[in-house]
Amino acid sequence: MTEKIKVGIIRGGTGGNYASSLKKGGNIISHINENLSDKYKTVDIFIDKNGNWHANGLPIIPADLVRKVDIVWDTSEHPSAFIALNNFSIPNLGRGHFLKVLENNNDMLRKHMREIGVQMPRSMVLPLYQKDFDGLRERYVIKKAKEIFEKFSSPWVVKSFTPDSNMGIHLVKTFPELVDAIEDGVKHEKSILVEEFIDGKVASIHSVSSFRGQDIYIFPLKDISIEEKVPTPKGVGILTESVGKKINDIIKNLHKHLAVEYYLKSNFIFHPRRGFFLTDIDFLPDLRDGSHFEESCEFVGAKMHHVVEHILEKALNKKI
Repeated sequence: MTEKIKVGIIRGGTGGNYASSLKKGGNIISHINENLSDKYKTVDIFIDKNGNWHANGLPIIPADLVRKVDIVWDTSEHPSAFIALNNFSIPNLGRGHFLKVLENNNDMLRKHMREIGVQMPRSMVLPLYQKDFDGLRERYVIKKAKEIFEKFSSPWVVKSFTPDSNMGIHLVKTFPELVDAIEDGVKHEKSILVEEFIDGKVASIHSVSSFRGQDIYIFPLKDISIEEKVPTPKGVGILTESVGKKINDIIKNLHKHLAVEYYLKSNFIFHPRRGFFLTDIDFLPDLRDGSHFEESCEFVGAKMHHVVEHILEKALNKKI
C-alpha cells in the first residue's frame, strides 16, 4: 500500500485575519479529508495568538515539521511562517509577505496595478479615532469628510476597514450623509474605509496556473451580463469576444505581475463606459459546498478537488 502524502495546513497566527484563517484552513482540511483521503493525509498545524505552534493539538516547534509533513499549505497571516518553511526546505503553498500585503492592503495593491494599467476604485482609510490625538469628535468627523469630498466625488461606500457585523455599510451621495456615515464608524470604534462607488456589474474570476494544458487557465465569468450574453446553465456568462479578450488579458497580466504560482481569484466591477475595476484579490480558493468556485468548476466539467490535487502536485513537483 502506497504511503499517503502528509499535507500540513497552517492556520491562525499572530497576524491579522486570525478568525478568517481558522475557517479557511479548516475548509481545506475538510475538503481534502472528504475528497482526497485515498492519497493525502492532513495535519492540522495551528499557531495561536501568542505564536505557539501545534500539530494536531500537540505543541511543536517549526523544525519538527520536517518529520511530520511532506508539504504545507499556509493559510495564516503569521509573519514568520513562510520564512520558517523555506528555511527547512519544506514544499509549501505560502503566499509570502509581499502577496499577503497586497491581499490585505488596497493602497499597496493599487500602486502595483497602476504599473500594468489596471483600474481600482479610489479609496481612503481613516485610522481609528483617538480623542487625545484627533481632538473633538465632531470636528474630526467634518474634517475627514472634507478630505474625502476633495479627493474623489460621490457616491461613496463607507464601511468598517475590518469586517464588523455591528457597523452597517453605507452608500452615501451627499456631504451630510458622508458625515453621518463617518460618525457611525467612529461610534463603533473602528478604522473606516471609504471607497468610490462604481455602479456596474460584479464579476468574480478564478484562474489557475498550469491547469488543463494552459499556462494560465481562466474559468468562465459567472453571474454577469456584459454586452451580449449567450444563455448558459447556472447563470454563467459567455462574453462577447472583445470584452472576453480584455478581461483575459487583465487576468494574465495579474498572474505575471504578481508571480502567481497556483490560484488567483480576482473580483471586478464592470462599468459600461469606464471598463473593469479590480476591487480585491484572493490566493485561497473557497472550498465550501455551493461556493462560487465550486459552480465555476462544475460548469467546465471539473470538481474542486481536481484543482486542489493539481495545486498540491504542482507544489510537490516544484521541489524535485
